[in-house]
Amino acid sequence: MIDLAPGFADAALESQAVFRACMNALARPACPRPLATQLTPPAPLSPEIAALALALADHEAPLWLDQRLAAEPAVRRYLGFHTGAHFAETPDEAAFALVSDPGACPSFQAFASGSDEYPDRSTTLLVAVDRLAPGDAYVFTGPGIKDRIGLDLAPLPPDFRQQLQANAALFPRGVDLIFAAPGRIAALPRSSRLSGEA
Repeated sequence: MIDLAPGFADAALESQAVFRACMNALARPACPRPLATQLTPPAPLSPEIAALALALADHEAPLWLDQRLAAEPAVRRYLGFHTGAHFAETPDEAAFALVSDPGACPSFQAFASGSDEYPDRSTTLLVAVDRLAPGDAYVFTGPGIKDRIGLDLAPLPPDFRQQLQANAALFPRGVDLIFAAPGRIAALPRSSRLSGEA
């Protein structure tokens, strides 16, 4: 018998709370929000990314795991059992992509960006970071942001700024990003733009 870490103690209440936190984060881009969870998933899957996956994924929403997560069979077993989701072999097949190593994340172009007719058929990236806090490393404007807002995130790919610009240029297509650090999340929907960008 394979030992499997538990999921939500109260699946209905906890998944609703995580879903609500996620929606609030998307409604207020680049604004860190608390995300409390008691999950203890197998490493290197973080509790916050696990909570997001358990609340968002299901049998109709395939998951893609980055190389670091995919290398741990316990992670796949945990997510498969608790979500019922299938696993995408390539990034562009995924509804949700779980990224534990942002520096090695494929380019946003590798993921589904939807179409003009169906922009919702895109991938949402759930990205684990060490630092997520108000700051001025990246400054954003757009819907849900009053004037502008700054956010510090780390670690990130060296070309993250260029990838954000290219993603915003695809609007209404493009990927959405949800970042998770210990105890908090922040979102960057595709409508968010770096300050100073057209």
